[in-house]
Amino acid sequence: MVTQTPLLVSESSATSKLRKIFADIDAMSCPHRLNFHLHTVHSDGKMQPEDLIQQAIALRLSDLAITDHHAIAGYFIAKNYLERFANHTSENLPTLWSGIEVNASLIFTEVHILGYGFDPDHEAMLPYLQGKTTAGLDYQAISVIKAMHLAGGLAVLAHPARYRRSPEELIPAAAALGIDGVETYYGYDNSDPWKPSPKQTEEIRNLADMYGLMHTCGTDSHGFKISKRL
Repeated sequence: MVTQTPLLVSESSATSKLRKIFADIDAMSCPHRLNFHLHTVHSDGKMQPEDLIQQAIALRLSDLAITDHHAIAGYFIAKNYLERFANHTSENLPTLWSGIEVNASLIFTEVHILGYGFDPDHEAMLPYLQGKTTAGLDYQAISVIKAMHLAGGLAVLAHPARYRRSPEELIPAAAALGIDGVETYYGYDNSDPWKPSPKQTEEIRNLADMYGLMHTCGTDSHGFKISKRL
């Protein structure tokens, strides 16, 4: 049996470590080094959490997050699988971060907010772990962002160019509510192999920089390969 460095980062240090990772993200970071937008069968994806982790290991990812919609079960299953795997190998394994994707209202538009590095057992996150969209005050973007922060995590606006309102409207509004970052590098055309869409990437990166927000990337995988969306 080989002793392995812990793969789960403690919540007390998660925010600062994630900030350092996000500070270095560019167009080449995903999907072969990082992937911060992945779904399993525990929301609307097709992969079992264990299969997802196997692919992450095969791709030699350094960091990833399972961001199921309003659900955290896939993260816990993947966490346990990764920890068991670590006991039987000496190879470098990816770091798995807690993650979630939450529906929320931002300037009267439904958007998705990604949460990373939060304590999944924190009471502030409870409304968002019930497998369905919230309502009332809990549905407001300011409440979602606040909950993620209270739980020690970071909040990120997912795929800003996929909504009824434009990134020019949504990103400043999200920044005003204290959001930490935006999903700058995203493949809007579902290409295979996956790559961030150049036009949207440039626009969103410039807006994020203007408002002092961090950049993230992810394939938003819903199929049987984590390296593409569908």
